[in-house]
Order: sequence, then C-alpha cells, then structure tokens
Amino acid sequence: MNKITSLLIGASIFVQAHFLTFLPSTDNVTNKKESNIKLDISFIHPFEQTGMTMEKPEVYLNSKKTELSLKKTTKFEHKAWESNYTINMPGVYKFFVQPVPYFEPAEEKFISHVPKVIISSFGLEDGWDEPLGLKYEIIPMIKPFGLYAGNLFQGKVLHNGKPASNVEVEVELYNEYGLKAPSDAHITQVVKTDANGVFSFTMNHKGWWGFAALIEEGELKHKGKNYPIENGALMWVKAY
Repeated sequence: MNKITSLLIGASIFVQAHFLTFLPSTDNVTNKKESNIKLDISFIHPFEQTGMTMEKPEVYLNSKKTELSLKKTTKFEHKAWESNYTINMPGVYKFFVQPVPYFEPAEEKFISHVPKVIISSFGLEDGWDEPLGLKYEIIPMIKPFGLYAGNLFQGKVLHNGKPASNVEVEVELYNEYGLKAPSDAHITQVVKTDANGVFSFTMNHKGWWGFAALIEEGELKHKGKNYPIENGALMWVKAY
C-alpha cells in the first residue's frame, strides 16, 4: 500500500444519513383514548439513535392554512420539538413539517427535508394516496397505515407535481430495538426511483421506517459563500 492510498483511507469519513424524524403516537386512531395525537419532531440519525440540534420548524395539517403550535423538548440530549392534535372526526389526516435549512459542514451543503406522516381515524381510509401539493413529496402507492413487517412499501416521488425519475431514496429504521448493523454500509439502505418516479422497499422489521427522496436544487449562502441545497421528500410509515 503506497503512502497516498494510506492517507486517503485514513482520511475517509463515513457520513451518517440525517433524517428529519416525524413520529406520531399512532398512525391509526380506533377509539377516543388514542385521539389526542402527540407528534415528535427531531433531527437525528434514526438507526444509530443519536441526535442533532434542531431549530424551531413549522408543522401543518393538510395545508399551510392549518399550523399547529410547538413545544420545545429534547431528543438524545439535543433540542427537538413536539406538537399535539386532537382528532374528533373520522378521516385521513396528513401532517407535515417545514424546517429551517440546516448547514452540514462535512458535506458542504444545506439540508432541507420536509417529512410527512398520514393517520387514519375511526375506520375512514379514503384519500391516503392524494398529494398535498408540496414541491418535493412522496405519494404512497400502498396504504400507509396497517402495514406489517415484511410488507413491500412503494412510493412515488413528485417534484413540482411531476414524477421524479432516477432519484435516490434513503431508508432507515427508527431503531428503538437495539439492533446492530453488520457494517456502516448497512445502516442506511438506498433505492432509486424508476422512470415513473416509483421506488420499492421491503420493511424487514417492525417499527417506524423513514423514506427520504433527495433532490439537490437551489443554493443558500453560509458565511459569504453559496452552497447547494439537498431537498428531501420524506415519509414515515410504521410496520407492525
């Protein structure tokens, strides 16, 4: 091994995937005891269960016309947020978060991920596959509540309302089970969208799974220099 190769290997850094994690207390309200939904919002590495500081975002129901209040909290010893919403009527409820873009020095880019979660209540399931109209959005192709471990999850990535082909989708389990990955490469799974913007992934373990479709577009300034923005269409679904 020559000195140059040795130096390159010594300097290599495994970059952990960042996920804006958006987890409700349930994805399926079946009785009034479950109707007060708690929404946990954090910027973390979900498999490793380590956190980062998150500046105050905005959280909405169905559109930006309905903004929910936020309370500061902590997650893995870092600043995080929580919100609540009481569901009184049967229906499908779609919540999403608009964060403050985060500058990642190690990757020399801004990260701006908008996560979405869909909740069914009191047996009504119509409309789960209808888009909210976000600039970057994942539309589920399979009913996103009532999933089992081992189910294949499929989603369609939209960019400005149109299917986005050849887009990388990072996938991670919210690992509250103490699972150990065989290697760093196993922590974040990656699939790509096809010509119709569709991706597929088999969830091999119970729990919350995050899907992050990443589209680099636009720039923001940091300390007088422009850096690219990694825009993420995120969706969280739970396997039972």
